[in-house]
Amino acid sequence: LESFLNTGSTQGQKILITAGPTYEHLDPVRYIGNHSSGKMGFAIAKAALAKGYLVDLIAGPTQEELVHPNLNRCDVVSASEMMNEVKERWGSCKFGVFTAAVSDYSPTVKSTSKIKKSDKEMNLELVKNPDILKWASFNRTNGQKVMGFALETNNEEENALSKLEAKKLDLLVLNSTRDENATFGGDLNKVTIFDKDKNKTGFPLQSKLDLGFEIVNIMSRLDD
Repeated sequence: LESFLNTGSTQGQKILITAGPTYEHLDPVRYIGNHSSGKMGFAIAKAALAKGYLVDLIAGPTQEELVHPNLNRCDVVSASEMMNEVKERWGSCKFGVFTAAVSDYSPTVKSTSKIKKSDKEMNLELVKNPDILKWASFNRTNGQKVMGFALETNNEEENALSKLEAKKLDLLVLNSTRDENATFGGDLNKVTIFDKDKNKTGFPLQSKLDLGFEIVNIMSRLDD
């Protein structure tokens, strides 16, 4: 467990952070998910707390832990649960940092008992999950600022800029998948950050905590 001193000059301002994956259950023992560890989101939360922010952290399934008097943590499992918590908390926050790797789809039917193996094939019907980042961006009050994250495997910048524009974000962080040291579950990350005018700033491979401080600094300057 880690605790951080509240030493910033931003007391009273609140940041909403989403972190980790979401799991969409097929039955009581199986789910659709992804490899997100939540480490980047928690690193940003640590940096924000160290700088004096109040933090609402909505976390999907993760092994990460964090304790601080100015932290309000809420644990969720599914995309719909995360959406509900974001809707409840967003109105009181100045900034939103949406690092969570939210599942794009969930099963239309969730079995209440374990699905038994039978045929050689099993077809799943999926329904699109709510777009949490877009909802937050399109439901702002009092000059709220929104930062999104994108993990792309091809046409990285093109896809990232498309997301930035379509969701009308203030900032978008593009995670690199090309550096072998910047991996799911690792302690390092390499990113490029785009502002709303599509200007980009690249950052070298570094610890997620150091990057967390860079991200909080950039986000804070949006309010200058």
